Amino acid sequence: MNQLRLLSFALVMLFVGGVQAQEAEADQQPKQEGHENNNKFKQLYQTFATPNQYRTGAGAPGEAYYQNQADYKMDIVLDDKNTRLDGEAEVTYHNNSPDELEYLWVQLDQNVRKKESPSAERNPSGMNPVATPRRFVEDHLQKPFDGGFNIVELTHDDQDLDYTINQTMLRIDLEEPLQPGESFEFDIKWWYNINDYIVYSGRSGYEHFPEDGNNAYVIAQFFPRMAVYNDVEGWQNMQFWGSGEFALPFGDYEVNITVPADHIMEATGKLQNREEVYTEEMMNRYEKAKKSFDKPVVVRTQEEAEKAEKSFSNKTKTWKYKAEMVRDFGFSTSRKFILDMMATDVMGKDVMAVSLYPKEGNPLWEKWSTRAVASTLKSYSEKTFQYPYHKAVSVHARSQGMEYPMICWNYGRPDEDGTYSDRVKFGMISVIIHEVGHNFFPMIVNSDERQYGWMDEGLNTFSQYIAEQEFGEKYPEAIAPLEQYPSRRGIPAKIVPYMKGNQDYIAPIMANPENVYQLGNNAYGKPATALNILRETVMGKELFDYAYATYAKRWMFKHPTPEDFFRTMEDASAVDLDWYWRSWFYTTDNVDMGIREVKELYITDKATKEGKEFLERYGADPQEIDVIYVVAEDSEDFDPSLKGKSVLENSPTLNEYVMDNFSEQERAELKNPKYFYQVTFEKPGGIPMPLLVQLTYADGSTEMKRYPAQLWRMNDEVVTKSLATSKEITKMVVDPHLETADVDVSNNTWPKEETTSKFEEFKESLGN
Repeated sequence: MNQLRLLSFALVMLFVGGVQAQEAEADQQPKQEGHENNNKFKQLYQTFATPNQYRTGAGAPGEAYYQNQADYKMDIVLDDKNTRLDGEAEVTYHNNSPDELEYLWVQLDQNVRKKESPSAERNPSGMNPVATPRRFVEDHLQKPFDGGFNIVELTHDDQDLDYTINQTMLRIDLEEPLQPGESFEFDIKWWYNINDYIVYSGRSGYEHFPEDGNNAYVIAQFFPRMAVYNDVEGWQNMQFWGSGEFALPFGDYEVNITVPADHIMEATGKLQNREEVYTEEMMNRYEKAKKSFDKPVVVRTQEEAEKAEKSFSNKTKTWKYKAEMVRDFGFSTSRKFILDMMATDVMGKDVMAVSLYPKEGNPLWEKWSTRAVASTLKSYSEKTFQYPYHKAVSVHARSQGMEYPMICWNYGRPDEDGTYSDRVKFGMISVIIHEVGHNFFPMIVNSDERQYGWMDEGLNTFSQYIAEQEFGEKYPEAIAPLEQYPSRRGIPAKIVPYMKGNQDYIAPIMANPENVYQLGNNAYGKPATALNILRETVMGKELFDYAYATYAKRWMFKHPTPEDFFRTMEDASAVDLDWYWRSWFYTTDNVDMGIREVKELYITDKATKEGKEFLERYGADPQEIDVIYVVAEDSEDFDPSLKGKSVLENSPTLNEYVMDNFSEQERAELKNPKYFYQVTFEKPGGIPMPLLVQLTYADGSTEMKRYPAQLWRMNDEVVTKSLATSKEITKMVVDPHLETADVDVSNNTWPKEETTSKFEEFKESLGN
């Protein structure tokens, strides 16, 4: 056989194997006019911001990257009897930007609670056919809370400053622009009424305990906070409406907080006067906790807390804290609190895991809270960077789940008799893992929560999923009799109901938090699932983990944008992911892949009608080249005698080619399949994903075929693949382990009659 004939033979086989089915599809379609590039795999250059000196095309901070800083020295007084907070602060704002600033913007988030705040009327308010008593009272019976900041004084060098308040934003008008490299210092005094967050809701406030007359405070957004000024948009002065969280600059804090003398407190920062506010016995226990790495040490006991509940001291104590390079400050205080601590080895650094809770949290909190804090710090640090702070605090607060640097509020309360369900236990552990995890995203990797809720919630929920599984491995007694931790989010099958839901009530992940219908699914569940699939199915753990840690390290203590994350993940992995970001983050498309058709094929030397027509179409003469023919079992040209024989037995032409061109050793290494299948896969869903196909053979054995998502790059609706096997295939299943969030598994199995029952059972078990 000469080289020309061999080349012709190879070309014909290429056409037969890869083009025939595609052309059959194309022949059925009418010709269309030209169009712009709408390929799902096109690059995101037109969508992403142009790289510049501040942010590189690699997703890293550029050579001219800057961020401004805000430092605070504050004196805070909490009036427990009148549930009022008074404060005064000296604020130093450092302009590290290349721009001169004509004014400064300050956030007044408490103003969302003013009686006249438009945020109360921002949502439609039709009467639903059913309502919870709490919601009905809030909507129709309750008077508005009289909250919001009352600015008493705003001065610079003892001179009043001109300022304007626009809802939740305050603009300070400067007499002279603040030049690059300069700082501006001002003093501000304020007060506000603290809300009962059980009655009036909110991320901050107090819970009142009528049984003993005490309050437990979780206090945040309690001071006028500087807004962010950056290279992306200048001042980030978007109003706070209630859903979008916060964008804040880093700074250093000195905060003195005066509360009743019988209160116990925890807060952001290092406690400077521990010996003044702790009893001698508490100090001894604290020293013991610093050396205890295996179990929490109770620093203030339940007995001591119950005794204090009855005291209602008229005296006060001032707790003094310092914190460096934090973006915010929060504190919690009550005479009801029990306090326990445990030292934790975080990558060679001692960090104190701390829990603060009333007796109402026991016995659940004393058993699992501090252990969950410690486990979270280790898990997150191993996947990102070493936790930089000296402590992490979990505070028990009914119906809360909120985060601040080094401290967070978490729900999970047993019944009055101390019993609790698995739902309550896992809910508590999960929210602690989630809120402690927020120390990494966004307290350190400081994304703009006001605009991109998923950048902290989604990344954190993804990391939470990994940390939950590791918690279950470390504490099997906590999850028994389950074999793995029952994570609520992150498992692909659990996001399916949302992704296949009514498109009128679904928004892209990249939507602003104020503009989405289902914030939990949009900002938490879907991005967490997308990242989990990216790690487990698309990239693989090794490549993903390296890129994810690279992003975290690049942007710790800085302000990243979505593009910085997307670009870093590609830059550090050499995986083109523009198709993935576009599909999962910029659209509301879903995943649906299946098997449209399976043809059983055989090889023969006998010319077939279809084969001859194919050759004629391309002007090939079978008299001049050696060809073999592919015949389908349902074709009129099919010869039943072909079944059960190897391909070399059925085709002397192919056998001759092998004998002429391969040595004996090479022939021994060739496959000699008996069965050929042409599988047409379909993709009704909009998101291109890897095709994971499990083959089951007649002897009961199975094999996984993994096709990359790029398989869909030429045809976004159908693709064909041929399979050559030595054993008969009796079953094919797409995505057998539900790895891709496929919204419709009814088309995932061949033969069709065996499709759904086991899938639905498996999916139902995951959902529960």
